[in-house]
Amino acid sequence: QVQLVESGGGSVQPGDSLRVSCSASGDTLSGYAMGWFRQIPGKEREYVAGFSRTGGYTYYGDSVKGRFTISKDNAKKTVYLQMNNLKPEDAAIYYCAAGRRVITSQIMSHRAYDSWGQGTQVTVSS
Repeated sequence: QVQLVESGGGSVQPGDSLRVSCSASGDTLSGYAMGWFRQIPGKEREYVAGFSRTGGYTYYGDSVKGRFTISKDNAKKTVYLQMNNLKPEDAAIYYCAAGRRVITSQIMSHRAYDSWGQGTQVTVSS
């Protein structure tokens, strides 16, 4: 099973950009659906972006489309989330997730993923 570690979170101002990273160990990314989720206290984890298990398809949550971009480097076993034009409502803990059995209809459900990182905090305020 893959182990995940996020990094790159921080405190930025509205309109700024930030890139968070998810490094995997213990297995390759091949065959895993990879996802970024975010969560604020008292709310359910929200899907942000991700790859299908084949890696051939990318998905984005409606609130981040056009502003966030997910990418990955298979050789480095790392998934990135580039966040542009950040808004205060983007502030949350961002989690990386992986799942070997995630099907298309479940791609945005946090319950479909088996492995999670510890999260990285993103703060957006002026």
